[in-house]
Amino acid sequence: MSGRLAGKVALITGAARGIGRAQAVRFAQEGADIVALDLCGPIDTVLVPHSTLADLEHTATQVRTLGARIHAEIVDVRDLDGVQAATDRGVQQLGRLDVVCATAGITSRAMALDLTEDAWRTMLDVNLTGVWHTCRAGAPHLITRGSGAIVLTCSIAGLRGLVGVAHYTAAKHGVVGLMHSLAKELAPHNIRVNCVHPTNVDTPLIQNDAVRRAFRPDLDRAPTRTEFAEAARRMNLLAVPWIEPVDVANAALFLASNEARYITAVTLPVDAGATQH
Repeated sequence: MSGRLAGKVALITGAARGIGRAQAVRFAQEGADIVALDLCGPIDTVLVPHSTLADLEHTATQVRTLGARIHAEIVDVRDLDGVQAATDRGVQQLGRLDVVCATAGITSRAMALDLTEDAWRTMLDVNLTGVWHTCRAGAPHLITRGSGAIVLTCSIAGLRGLVGVAHYTAAKHGVVGLMHSLAKELAPHNIRVNCVHPTNVDTPLIQNDAVRRAFRPDLDRAPTRTEFAEAARRMNLLAVPWIEPVDVANAALFLASNEARYITAVTLPVDAGATQH
């Protein structure tokens, strides 16, 4: 461990599993204490199995095992008051806030003209408005300190159009616009704001029957992990079907660290070349 975030505190949403957990663990390895937030429950328009309280507790155990402190709460990023209150309690307990990682997100699928209004609204409420809520709750603490970093977990869908997920793509493009505006507004406070854009990541958000079937419409059954990988590999220039959560966490760590002290308003692909394909 090199202590790249020693003495700092990071707020991470979606921390119960996947990329959010990887960020919490990776940041803790580098000396940060963590404010970990997650819904840990279902969302009506989402078929993917949801995270649970046990998942969030497992994240907390991993962080504490590394010798870091953690304040973990269940909160819905669609609830601004709830996110603000949980963030404030975390800052009060841990003493400060230096990094904000807006990572919570959902996925669902349908062609643009087949989407229900509920599916559209819910996607934007979580994947765009929820990101703004997270920034709205965390940024004032960074302003008080006079410095900080905000890392928004986006997607290759924030940089290109994808078929069957128009609502997801619209939300992620919105996150990029939010990032650019926040970077300009918060620069006078020495706060940097950037986006990370992963290709498919090996988490429950893609490792489920709904997503696998979308990648393998040639099969009349749910594809196996191997069959899904064969199709997913075609998205990327590098010969991998997906990346690991830690790959995204490492990029976020770089952007949150002093190594990136003059980097702001960038869209950083961690995509195995998917956006160049």
